[in-house]
Amino acid sequence: MSHLIESVVVEIPAPAAFVWDVLLDYPHYPQWNPYTLAVSTTLEVGSPIDLTLPRPDGGEGTFLSREFIRVVAPPTLLRYDTGETFPGLLGVRDQVITPLGADRCSYRTFEMFTGKYADAVFAAQGAYVKQGFDSVAHALVARVEALSRR
Repeated sequence: MSHLIESVVVEIPAPAAFVWDVLLDYPHYPQWNPYTLAVSTTLEVGSPIDLTLPRPDGGEGTFLSREFIRVVAPPTLLRYDTGETFPGLLGVRDQVITPLGADRCSYRTFEMFTGKYADAVFAAQGAYVKQGFDSVAHALVARVEALSRR
């Protein structure tokens, strides 16, 4: 089975390259990103990307999701996946910035879950992931707008 979870598509009043830079400015994630609280990666294809996320049950603390960089194509696509981290499950996430002109772009993110455990993961965490993805999209707009006013 496979399941696709997609964020809302947001329009951002800034050039795609600027939004790309904000999206990959991982040291500042704690200032604005409600879903991905910290990121550690070199962004080299094949290297790990460690994502610190809030607990899906809303409880105290965080958990670490180790994934692997697959595509870095500035300023439009960042792709990473779970690799062999979870036997029986593959999650492939894309973050996509689409230029809509010189000073405007859109952002969306989505993840495809496939494998033996995709149904169970989607049932248990699909709503959590969707809410997280939507919160990142909206927070990215707010972050870019705030930085643009400086």
